[in-house]
Amino acid sequence: MKLVLLSGGSGKRLWPLSNDSRSKQFLKVLENENGKLESMVQRVYGQIERVGLSQSTVIATSKSQVDMIKTQLGDMVPVITEPVRRDTFPAIALAATYLYSIQGVSLSEVVAVLPVDPYVNDQFFNRVQDLEETLLKADADLALIGVEPTYPSAKYGYIVPNKDSNKEFLTVGYFTEKPDESKAKELINCGALWNCGVFSFKLDYLISLLEEKGLPIQYEALLQQYDKLPKISFDYEVVEKASKIVALSYDGYWKDLGTWNTLTEEMATQKIGRGIIQDSPNTHLVNELDLPVTVLGISNAVIAISPDGILVSDKEKSPKIKEIVNSIDQRPMYEERRWGHYKVLDYTKFDDGQEVLTKRICINAGKNLSYQYHYARTEVWTIIKGQGEFVLNGEIKHIKAGDIVEIQPEAKHSLKAITDIEFIEVQRGTELIEEDIVRLSFDWTEIENISSYV
Repeated sequence: MKLVLLSGGSGKRLWPLSNDSRSKQFLKVLENENGKLESMVQRVYGQIERVGLSQSTVIATSKSQVDMIKTQLGDMVPVITEPVRRDTFPAIALAATYLYSIQGVSLSEVVAVLPVDPYVNDQFFNRVQDLEETLLKADADLALIGVEPTYPSAKYGYIVPNKDSNKEFLTVGYFTEKPDESKAKELINCGALWNCGVFSFKLDYLISLLEEKGLPIQYEALLQQYDKLPKISFDYEVVEKASKIVALSYDGYWKDLGTWNTLTEEMATQKIGRGIIQDSPNTHLVNELDLPVTVLGISNAVIAISPDGILVSDKEKSPKIKEIVNSIDQRPMYEERRWGHYKVLDYTKFDDGQEVLTKRICINAGKNLSYQYHYARTEVWTIIKGQGEFVLNGEIKHIKAGDIVEIQPEAKHSLKAITDIEFIEVQRGTELIEEDIVRLSFDWTEIENISSYV
């Protein structure tokens, strides 16, 4: 059995901690068994390792999330990268062609797909393993997992079974998306399950579907056409058109930590970061800035502070934040990368079109930036901590705290940290965007081979 984890999301519901590059699954707000903070993706991947599925797992994600995945899970985790964001059907199709044409997985192999961020116990992943036997025994197109509801929720979709379902598995009659509570009660009385977005199929099922649609079944060929694929979900494009679908029920703990009110219910501490909370029952503070925050006499609230902004909200009202931040047009002010992280300190755009962007960049010891150049900006780096090796147009020299370097447009450059290194970067130009980066190499050994020490 192969496992595909889908890592997506726009980072709007948990603003301001989450953004386009740091969606909810990467926020380190949960506590592990050792008392250390971990993210949802780290928690899920640890569970997958414990049930012995990690060697069979790949992660499908967008370009903006690759660095976060590598930072939190390590460089060895196989990652399938969407060149542009589409929806779940294109992402799963790309993953299927990767398994088929790159990994050489047999067409008879069962593939299970699930979100990267369910909040569950380990038993859930044992149930995921049961999908393979169920799919084959039922001779079905798809096999799903549904959660046995604990209350009539209007937040989830429902899997409604046929009356001829047996004890081993349910045959699916139809799906209902987020009914009102009254309708949800009726559905539960009919044996309906919460749809948790987990499904499985034989690899041949999806590869054949791509062939029917005239789409490439080779990974590289599909990559080249990816931006032309329709933005459509797997549910609409595949699940709703399947002839025979079966489902397994799961009666353990399951929760979607998609909003501040549900996430804070699972946080082990009332306060993360610098601050004081007094006389404020059921209020949580998450502060990523090095500024003191004091909360007095505020109940049932969430206060979240990051370089991207500040949220003060009643917990029940907090899901509305997605609607509000849709109108905020702002680049992410904090990003984690495979080499470290950076924080935007200031951004200014002048009347003549010139822009100035100031960042504080931290590179972890032993890590390096890519060897790259830009067309539309100059950069000035002031090293404030640590030491490293700086490459400029093929020449490598040692730099340390107190040094200043200037990088002109089209100058090829990189930096490797010998110790943890921090510097202030001031960019000036007409287009201070990620697209104005031409990356030549990530591998430091390769960079050294095409450069010389001075």
